[in-house]
Parts: sequence; C-alpha cells; structure tokens
Amino acid sequence: QFQLVESGGGSVQAGGSLRLSCVASGRTFTDLNMGWFRQAPGKEREFVASLRWRGGGTYYSSYGTSMKGRFIISTDNAKDTLFLQMNRLNPENAAVYFCAAQGDLDRYDYWGQGAQVTVSS
Repeated sequence: QFQLVESGGGSVQAGGSLRLSCVASGRTFTDLNMGWFRQAPGKEREFVASLRWRGGGTYYSSYGTSMKGRFIISTDNAKDTLFLQMNRLNPENAAVYFCAAQGDLDRYDYWGQGAQVTVSS
C-alpha cells in the first residue's frame, strides 16, 4: 500500500524558515510525480510546488506564483523522501501543508496526513 508520511511542521516567526519532509513507501519513489499543497482555514486548497520526473533521478519543478524564489522542492531519492524548504515565511503562509503523489491517471490520488505550519508576526 502506497503511503506518504509528513513531518517538519511547526511554528516560526515571520522571516524564518521551515523544511517539510514527506517519506513515501509502497511504490518506487521515482515512478510518481509529486507535489505540495496547502490549505488555510476557510480557504481553498492551493498548489505550492510540484516535480515531474525526467529520468535519471532528475526532475522538472514548478511553483505557485507567490512561492517562487522562497520555496524549494527537492528529494532524497535514496531515502524516498520529498522535501519542501520554505524561506522568508510570512503569516499568509500559515496553513496545513500536504504532500501528494500522482497516480496512473496523472491525478493526485495519494495524500499525506498534513503538517501544520504556523507563522507569527
């Protein structure tokens, strides 16, 4: 059974950084395109970042507009782990962050349990 388990959420002051981790198990890590999403209270789920494998363990990455230049998606393929490095955080970035993986129909079918990120001003 394919699973995604997140860690690394927490509280940080504005301007600080956090790194989220997402460990995948149950399928070959580089077979599935993956991404990060977030959802703040009362708001729609929002795309944060994603990667699409291009072969040889490398990937293309893409980001939501407000994340470019501050957030970085990366992997440790040997540990089947997806990361999201978040820098220069502000209170608008506070949300529950989810990692997700695409299934066979290129839909995000698999989701982690979520990691709470709180940013104080």
